[in-house]
Amino acid sequence: MHVRTRVAVGAVGALTVAGLLTGCGGAGSSGTAAPESGAGGAGCAPVAGDQLVVLTDDKKLQNTDNVIPAVNADVAAPPLIAALDKVSAALDTPKLIALNKAVDVDRKTPQVAAEEFAATSGLTTGIAKGPGGQIVVGAGNFSESQTLAELYDIALTAAGYRVKVQTIGNRELYEPALEKGEIQVVPEYAATMAEFLNTKTNGPNATPVSSPDLDSTAAALKTAGDRYGIAFGTPSQAQNQNAFAVTKAFADRYGVRTLSDLAARCSGRTTVLAGPPECPQRPKCQAGLVQVYDFHAGSFSSLDTGGAQTKNALRSGNASVGLVFSSDGALSTS
Repeated sequence: MHVRTRVAVGAVGALTVAGLLTGCGGAGSSGTAAPESGAGGAGCAPVAGDQLVVLTDDKKLQNTDNVIPAVNADVAAPPLIAALDKVSAALDTPKLIALNKAVDVDRKTPQVAAEEFAATSGLTTGIAKGPGGQIVVGAGNFSESQTLAELYDIALTAAGYRVKVQTIGNRELYEPALEKGEIQVVPEYAATMAEFLNTKTNGPNATPVSSPDLDSTAAALKTAGDRYGIAFGTPSQAQNQNAFAVTKAFADRYGVRTLSDLAARCSGRTTVLAGPPECPQRPKCQAGLVQVYDFHAGSFSSLDTGGAQTKNALRSGNASVGLVFSSDGALSTS
């Protein structure tokens, strides 16, 4: 399973927890009515537009999937961790969006995007030299992870390490390699990794250990990592998690800036929610919108997981609101 398809992963990560909710809208095909939606009002019909904006998750539906360096414990010396923490300190979500835009929209390589960011942000300023040695930085099989790995390369090189960046694949492949020391460093996501290790220890139905509170999630992650010989640096302010986007034209027309706004003003029959087929049952997708925000879409459009289909449906005026990833390079930071 692709590392970023968090909504589809049961009980794993910042974007799913155990348990399903019923009566929250059927998966259906594009435009099918959501049964028992409770949508008695007119709702908010889609509004086409090129610019996409994320609605603020003001009631904390999603967990804390902050970017965090994961390190094999055998090499987790203070100078190495300090160098990786420089990357964390330099990142927030708008900057991560800009990095993803550079790669996914502007078609720069992850290495070039990382080098440009490092130069303009002063990433290597003040990095102390470590003991040196060879470090393999692993990356997941998607561009954001590869760009983050390149930033780790730059910081660790400045600290005196000889660094090789290697794209490994999904978490099921690179986490065992990290445990064994076949790779020494990999960019991770706090809540998703905490739940991955949690279910590895306690089974697929383990009680979730991550939450919307970053400190709590980071503490759970450290406890889980200790069992497997994995240490973690400081989490960044940059997050890549489930989010719900609308066009800027939609937000302006209906005065919607938060998910609470969406629920108060747009529950109703003309509102179309777009997302992956499993979204209606997932507690971090449509089911969560119902439970946490009392938001009821009039219909659900079954598309992809934060991909081109969902974004195109928003832009073309075929969906009112859609599931995206919060660090997507297509999102506006204005």
